[in-house]
Amino acid sequence: MKAFWKNSKVRYLFLCILITFVTSCIIGITPISLDECKCDIQGSPSKLIRQVQRTNQIKSGKHRLAILVPFRDRFDELLIFVPHMHKFLSKQNIRYHIFIVNQIDNYRFNRASLINAGFLEVQKEFDYIAMHDVDLLPMNDELLYHYPAQGPYHIASPELHPRYHYPTFVGGILLVNREQFVQVNGMSNKYWGWGLEDDEFYVRLKEAGLNVGRPENVSTGTHNTFKHIHDRNRKKRDMTKCYNQREVTRRRDRRTGLKDVSYELVDITELTIAGTPTITVFKVSLDCNKTDTPWCDCTKSDDMKGEKVEDKKKNKKSQHGS
Repeated sequence: MKAFWKNSKVRYLFLCILITFVTSCIIGITPISLDECKCDIQGSPSKLIRQVQRTNQIKSGKHRLAILVPFRDRFDELLIFVPHMHKFLSKQNIRYHIFIVNQIDNYRFNRASLINAGFLEVQKEFDYIAMHDVDLLPMNDELLYHYPAQGPYHIASPELHPRYHYPTFVGGILLVNREQFVQVNGMSNKYWGWGLEDDEFYVRLKEAGLNVGRPENVSTGTHNTFKHIHDRNRKKRDMTKCYNQREVTRRRDRRTGLKDVSYELVDITELTIAGTPTITVFKVSLDCNKTDTPWCDCTKSDDMKGEKVEDKKKNKKSQHGS
């Protein structure tokens, strides 16, 4: 046995085995930090993981753009919009992420309130937003989505938009930085149904002294700067006016806005379409103050009118009887 241990090769082999054993034990009892783990943990879609997914599109620059898309029942258009926008914006040196703000309640569509809700959810991580229609695709690479430091920047200018050409139009695609949006208290929450919320927002910007910038010297015009993919025959716009909606929504709203938008964020879903980088879907349920804006639901307005007619008849009969 002594001769065996005197053999240098045997002692060297034994030493190697001992070192390997001790090292394995140390590694086995050392805790592994979740921050060091690069694998996805099943059943734990943490905020950190979502943030990592969002940074897939990040390029250089200090500013971060949140593209807010107010949405309901427009999935066919979404399938076209997302791949197009990722392809279009990949040519620009900006940091961006697409957020679909999906209205899931039973009230009429409220584009402005959805934008307010989306802004509140992203304002800590993103310093400017694009208020972006899902059916309007930019086709000219001269249209830049850069940070609007000097004031709101209206990409879908009336000189370029395929349908709307009046000078106060700011719909379609509008870039606003975080400070500007907070300054005007966001958008009015009174606009249920289609139309006019952008016109009211333009008045807010003007009253706050914020000048709206627009693209200049663009090589295309109203027929080829954008592609409008909305099919009015298949999906008609909700242009119903009930109660005193027409009268109220023609005036500047000085009460509602970002500070009092009422909603519930029901769920957050990460989604990939046609191999594009991940987008985020906010499932939002809006609340309606029916005393303030009864036109969030016009389904009962005809019945109420009928009741008023019957009341008038009863009043006339009682007057004649007396």
